[in-house]
Amino acid sequence: MKTNHTYPSNHESALLWFIKVLAGGLILVFLVIHFIANHLIAPGGLFTYSDVVAYYQNPAVLIMEGSFLTFVIVHALLGVRSVVLDLNPSPTFIKIINIGLIGLGILTIIYGIWLLLTVSAMGRIP
Repeated sequence: MKTNHTYPSNHESALLWFIKVLAGGLILVFLVIHFIANHLIAPGGLFTYSDVVAYYQNPAVLIMEGSFLTFVIVHALLGVRSVVLDLNPSPTFIKIINIGLIGLGILTIIYGIWLLLTVSAMGRIP
């Protein structure tokens, strides 16, 4: 007796899976750097507001924190997309989810970068 099994595609390409895995690995790297710089080097294990403003004056710190933020958002939203795809939604709903998550990701990254630059600019105000 022959059975014909059909398995639904989860619509996750190998590229998106690789980006999710790569972002997850980079999150670990940036998390270690973040904890060392912000909690082990800082007196008492925590920076004051003025310490944070001074710390953000370094362009390398802005790049590191902005990258950390970006990787966390990309990884999280790709994870949310994977969970939604596991529910086997219709192709129309997948398009809506893709557009919504891309929009949310872009807006969140823009806001986070703006916030980093705003805090950094606080140190340059006379």
